Amino acid sequence: MKWQDIRETYPNQWLLVEAVKAHSEQGKRILEELTVVNTFPDARTALKGYTQFHEEAPDRELFVLHTDRETLDITERRWIGIRRGPQ
Repeated sequence: MKWQDIRETYPNQWLLVEAVKAHSEQGKRILEELTVVNTFPDARTALKGYTQFHEEAPDRELFVLHTDRETLDITERRWIGIRRGPQ
């Protein structure tokens, strides 16, 4: 789904979404196609949901977003540091 379609379908809600089709452009992440993974009543619950889902599927591109955002302006960040190995 496009972001505008998601906003119409899920008005005024916190969502966990996955980028199905995306690309990088000038330090921004452009999300072309998204799928809604889950809805949440508030930001705290949404972030907990993100953490749980990310631990189970770390390779998926997930975002917590609120549908009051008219457009998506997502700045890419480079993570520097040590990652945990398999446990």
